[in-house]
Amino acid sequence: MATFTKTAALLALALTAGSVFAAAKPTTQTIATLGGKFTFTLPRAYVADSLPAGKAEDGTADTQGTMYANQTTKSVVIVAETVRNDGVNITDNDSQFLDGAVAGFVKDQSAALPDFKKQSEKKLTFKGLGLRQVDSTATQGGGKTLNSTFLGGSGNHLLVIQAISRADDVKGHAALVKQITGGK
Repeated sequence: MATFTKTAALLALALTAGSVFAAAKPTTQTIATLGGKFTFTLPRAYVADSLPAGKAEDGTADTQGTMYANQTTKSVVIVAETVRNDGVNITDNDSQFLDGAVAGFVKDQSAALPDFKKQSEKKLTFKGLGLRQVDSTATQGGGKTLNSTFLGGSGNHLLVIQAISRADDVKGHAALVKQITGGK
């Protein structure tokens, strides 16, 4: 009986010690895009949900994406990549491509969202990969929003990252953008 008690005590001690030494769950998640050329982290509070597959009839068949939603802050980050099938190869910091991507994005958003307003545009470079950041406002989902959209490309892949926050959460949106850009 004494052996059973010692064994039980040792087992309880081992289980307790195991929980003390168990690795802490990371507080962030890493998102990798363009084959790992651009990565960023988001807090674990952003829950990932795969976006529906694109459709051949509207030219989005090769588009894959994930929406990360934070219920507490009511903010969303959408990450979408698509394959370009026209044989054109995009260099990692192709200013002609990036300028065209910004112009096309602004034109499309202006047509889709009646009160879309571009606020600013920024050129960013991460380890040789060029991105354009377009900051804007619009009404989406029934309310005014702050939007920061990041456009990029490499090889035959196009990247769009869109961070969307409530218009009254200026500080929270700035922190979200800083999270994506690493403070750039």
